[in-house]
Amino acid sequence: MFVHRWRDEAVAEAKRVRCQYSDDLKFLKSWAAKPLTTGAVSPSGRWLARAMAGVVDPSWDGTVIELGPGTGAVTAALLQRGIAPERLLAIEYNPDFAEHIRSRFPGIGVTVGDAYQFGETVRRASVDKVAAIVSSLPLFTQPPLRRRQLLDEGMMALEPGRPFIQFSYALVPPVPAEAGKWTLDASGWIVRNLPPARVWTYRKAGLA
Repeated sequence: MFVHRWRDEAVAEAKRVRCQYSDDLKFLKSWAAKPLTTGAVSPSGRWLARAMAGVVDPSWDGTVIELGPGTGAVTAALLQRGIAPERLLAIEYNPDFAEHIRSRFPGIGVTVGDAYQFGETVRRASVDKVAAIVSSLPLFTQPPLRRRQLLDEGMMALEPGRPFIQFSYALVPPVPAEAGKWTLDASGWIVRNLPPARVWTYRKAGLA
């Protein structure tokens, strides 16, 4: 029994590594072609993805919107967290990544669009209520005003207390807290990610 279990675990780990290698290669090719839109040279690691997904409560009503899913590391963590596929909408600018997400995660919503035109893209996808926003966008490749506009549009779609979740590798947040509009919580460094990253959780101000 022990031998069979060890063999099964070894096969599962080999499949995971092969899948991770394939995703890394897709990400690297995309980054080399369009470094400002891809923003990183590898997908989010599973520890970072779990930290981001862990902020989302599956019991919340509405659609969980993922911005910039890439090859799907955070998407997988959200599904493992208990978000039903039909409640997840991925907004991806890169058509190749969008097709990859569709084939890898049947049942979730995928739309090719510009996350920085958040309000228009979400309306086009016919989303009525937003439970949470989870972003892997490379915000620091954008000017501060455009980052703030994205967060502002995201907050307009959220109920008070609901999160806009973003990660970065920087010491400072991509957008600062703004009194009366949104609060900001920072995670500790996730050192198992390469490179180490932090999760920034913005919440719409007001009574939850």
